[in-house]
Amino acid sequence: MIGVAAFAVTLLAFRRDYRVLENYKYLFGLGAVGLLFMPLLPGIGQTVNGARLWVHAGPFQIQPGELGKVALIVFLAAYLREKREVLAQGRVKDWGPLLVIWGGAMLVLFVTDDLGSALLYYGIFLAMLYAATARLSFVVVALGLFLAGSAAVYQGTPHVRERVTNWLDPWTTHKVFCPLSGTMTLRQDCTSYQEVQSLYSIAHGGYGGTGLGSGTFTNTQGHQIIPYLNTDFIYSALAQELGLAGASALLLIYMVFVLRGFRVSLLAGDGFSKLLAAGLTFGFALQTFIIVGGILRVIPLTGITLPFVSYGGSSIVSNFLLLAGLMLVSHRANVEVEGR
Repeated sequence: MIGVAAFAVTLLAFRRDYRVLENYKYLFGLGAVGLLFMPLLPGIGQTVNGARLWVHAGPFQIQPGELGKVALIVFLAAYLREKREVLAQGRVKDWGPLLVIWGGAMLVLFVTDDLGSALLYYGIFLAMLYAATARLSFVVVALGLFLAGSAAVYQGTPHVRERVTNWLDPWTTHKVFCPLSGTMTLRQDCTSYQEVQSLYSIAHGGYGGTGLGSGTFTNTQGHQIIPYLNTDFIYSALAQELGLAGASALLLIYMVFVLRGFRVSLLAGDGFSKLLAAGLTFGFALQTFIIVGGILRVIPLTGITLPFVSYGGSSIVSNFLLLAGLMLVSHRANVEVEGR
């Protein structure tokens, strides 16, 4: 209900001209940074499943980084629209913003222990930078910087190192030290338990699935077999109940959404609108890839939600804001086309 309300309010507030947001780009940039680092504040920040991404105030619990993602896209769309000609020249002094964003992404990764959020924010920046400048060399160099920074963080951050280890070798035939219990046990019974049980769930679904409501997600004692099933691992539950056919259909729906989003970007008549639609669409696509890729062991697993499917109020609200932004750009583009 809050997400739908935010969606409606956004459409009503900016129905005349959403491009006024461009005038407040630095406020959006500062707001994005503040939201990303809000979980670090003492007293309200909260660590969940090894990552410090949550803020709690009384009975309410939010993930401010989800809203920060939208604010960051608005800032980048406005900033890159203004600076794209300068950046496209590729002079050494123009690499400043790239290095700042790289440093910010590495700092987010280091202080929150969350590889997924850093990858999402940095990936959005790279995509919008390429859309604004058409310089592939920027993307190649920036990816190299991200890999180098990630390797450094991997060496110094146990949580990130554990995620990579579970990705590369979730099963062991010999017992290893389990930091959760302090004893020697198989890795699939300790730190990689979620990943392994998730893969079993997907395999159990087969091609046609077990049917809606017929999945096996609790043991004989009534405890969840896959922890955080409704949030981080909802795709595993859907793959079991809907099978390969249903899970593939869900991904095709996401692909249609992304296709329409990029079409809106191409139809937009001004640079800010084009970059805004492209950034919102790519952010949606990358978030989907990160969580599904993590569950399927294409990349290391992270705690990002599956858009519009995972249980989580912050994610739902931010995705409704994202959808409202795309509809605003789409509406203006159609009006301009019809008026020609």
